[in-house]
Amino acid sequence: MSFTQKVATLPRELYQNKGLIFRLAKNDFKTKYAGSYLGIIWAFIQPIITVLVYWFVFSVGLKAGNANDFPFVVYLVTGIVPWFFFQDALNGGTNALVEYNYLVKKVVFKITILPMVKVISALFVHLFFVLVALVLCCCFGYLPSLAIIQIVYYSFCTFAFSLALCYATSAIVVFFRDLTQIINIVLQVGIWMTPIMWDISMLEGHPTLMKLFKLNPIYYIVTGYRDSFLVHHWFWERWKWTIYFWVVTGVILLLGAKIFKRLKVHFADVL
Repeated sequence: MSFTQKVATLPRELYQNKGLIFRLAKNDFKTKYAGSYLGIIWAFIQPIITVLVYWFVFSVGLKAGNANDFPFVVYLVTGIVPWFFFQDALNGGTNALVEYNYLVKKVVFKITILPMVKVISALFVHLFFVLVALVLCCCFGYLPSLAIIQIVYYSFCTFAFSLALCYATSAIVVFFRDLTQIINIVLQVGIWMTPIMWDISMLEGHPTLMKLFKLNPIYYIVTGYRDSFLVHHWFWERWKWTIYFWVVTGVILLLGAKIFKRLKVHFADVL
């Protein structure tokens, strides 16, 4: 079987097992906080506290004022909501095979679905925070326009990009457990490199540096969320960045699928 044929089997396997994927994702979401008094409420508390801390530090402590002519808290929340989704999906997807090692060892189980299970599990929390962002924007007078339907598209962008990365990282972490810590460091740096808490127009005097920041695929997603909530631009108005994003995502998915397929035969032995 050629490499192209092997890669083509991935979306087919995911589609054929869509019912199982959704059931596992729902169960994963419910059991993640099982045993704690507040249960799944913890999934929402931590991101909310993070937003409040950033808002207090920048708006109250540093007197940040507005960002790109929008109230800082609105600018922050509309940008950090997709970041939370990406962060949870990447962390969960990376450790999917390790966490579900008992399923990996079953010969008949399609382990290719496990990274997607984790990404969908993260999507449940994301839908709640999209609603929170929408309510917050309305409270500040930024009422939704028809462009808000793009949230579906940009959520899918985040989903696809996260899943593409997870097929590579979930396979590699089985053999190199330090990758989990490396990803945590990259995420800590990435939230500042994306520009989420600061306006990229601050780099207007450094055009080359600005272009480098925009090469980050998450920048496209974060900008898209703000376009949907605040600016009311459509994604095809940024058609060059749209093409760039999907080319990068496609390449990462192809590489991730290749790595996953090549290492899959050794998973059960190592785990």
